[in-house]
Amino acid sequence: MAISNPRSDSHGGLVPGRWFTVTAIAFIVLGIVAIAMPWVAGLAVAILVGWLLVFGGIVHVVEAFGSGGTGRTIWQALLGVLYFIGGIYFLTHPLIGLGSLTLLLAAVLMAEAVLEFVAYVRGRSEGASVWLLANCIITLLLGGLIWVNWPSSAAWAIGTLVGVNMLMTGFSRLMLGTVVRSLARRATA
Repeated sequence: MAISNPRSDSHGGLVPGRWFTVTAIAFIVLGIVAIAMPWVAGLAVAILVGWLLVFGGIVHVVEAFGSGGTGRTIWQALLGVLYFIGGIYFLTHPLIGLGSLTLLLAAVLMAEAVLEFVAYVRGRSEGASVWLLANCIITLLLGGLIWVNWPSSAAWAIGTLVGVNMLMTGFSRLMLGTVVRSLARRATA
């Protein structure tokens, strides 16, 4: 009779839900670090966006030569060059890139607040519409706070929001892992 390891299944892998717990802990730790050092996290995001733009530009240029028609080839190539130059700019000037992303974030949040208000006005008669209004007000305040304090908000906005997102992702994965392990225990019992 083989002795089973309660931490692994019969194939040597982790018990269902353990990966959720492992990744949850990683997300929680990274989220705390990002919140504690939002400037560093923001710069990391700006650099990541720079690399994504560079690779996106390369893909567009490669696609340009595989696409049909001269007009399409020219537009794809120009778009690829634009992406590539923007990515290189973000990589060589990450502070300016971070400032640009922060300003864009403020604009997106304020546009979202306007759309939330429209949704509230259209659905006022529904019982939960007050939550749309609350979300609208909070989103507008956050977007306005970032906008009014720009460029100094670049030091905290992106990194803090990424950190909060990672923290919430970590906690949700931790809870999901707990539920999966509980279900797995019930299934084997």
